[in-house]
Amino acid sequence: MDFWEVLSVRRSVRSYSRKTVPEDYICQILEALNTAPSAGDLQAYDVVVVKDPEVRLKLARASYGQMFIHEAPVSMVFLANPLRSARRYGDRGRRLYSVQDATIAATFAMLAATSLGLGTCWVGALDDERVAAAVGTNLDRHRPVAIITVGFPAETPRPTPRRSIEELVSLDSYGESYPYRQVRLNLKRPSW
Repeated sequence: MDFWEVLSVRRSVRSYSRKTVPEDYICQILEALNTAPSAGDLQAYDVVVVKDPEVRLKLARASYGQMFIHEAPVSMVFLANPLRSARRYGDRGRRLYSVQDATIAATFAMLAATSLGLGTCWVGALDDERVAAAVGTNLDRHRPVAIITVGFPAETPRPTPRRSIEELVSLDSYGESYPYRQVRLNLKRPSW
């Protein structure tokens, strides 16, 4: 898929087939997330790939009963590593940059999975302590940012409504209209 197609077909999938995700696909996703930009190129995050059904069940329970996490054949737990970022950026790195780093990497993983024909879902509603314990770490070392479920979709979710560009984007100062419609007419790439 080209980039614009990936963006247009990506959906939050909560129902997965039992088909195993090939190791080659997992490796490609890992290679993609490893290219994500990060503050100071520190990559202040860690990723745990979870295939074990018992650990996925713990993750589902730690995510307030979102059982599709258990159903998906793979989950990737993205953990901010605050201390790694704090060494260079102090408190701001600890509080913000490490979370941003993990978030960007998780997004790259989702887009890579989509390009391979896989479904994903971003799970952010979770109990930090229980998720950390499920993957063998603790809150002194890591802050869970997201669980990304990965598998072959057993559903095709419809697109969800999006805010208009005019509502979402300002030019130079908040609330100042961006001339999106005028500019868009002159662009030569696929429309959304």
